[in-house]
Amino acid sequence: MARVLGTCVAATTLALAVPGTTYAANGSLVINGVAHQDPSGCFPLGDFVPPVVANHTDAIAEVHSGPDCTGQVTWLIYPGETHHPNGSGSVFVL
Repeated sequence: MARVLGTCVAATTLALAVPGTTYAANGSLVINGVAHQDPSGCFPLGDFVPPVVANHTDAIAEVHSGPDCTGQVTWLIYPGETHHPNGSGSVFVL
């Protein structure tokens, strides 16, 4: 019984020690001249008028009308594209 319990504890410890798989885009997302390497999540556009977003990743960047990636998606910036999202508040990269 102790041997079985020890094996279960060891297996559980090993399973918890292996980091979970997370996804980030490969490359860089440049927002107003600041590069974000292998980005993932939401980024504010800041106070530039109009802001400039260059997508040098392998993922599509969504431009949102509000801060913190709220509001409507107003534009999609495909890999290799640069966009001036006038009047938008944030960018989301998966």
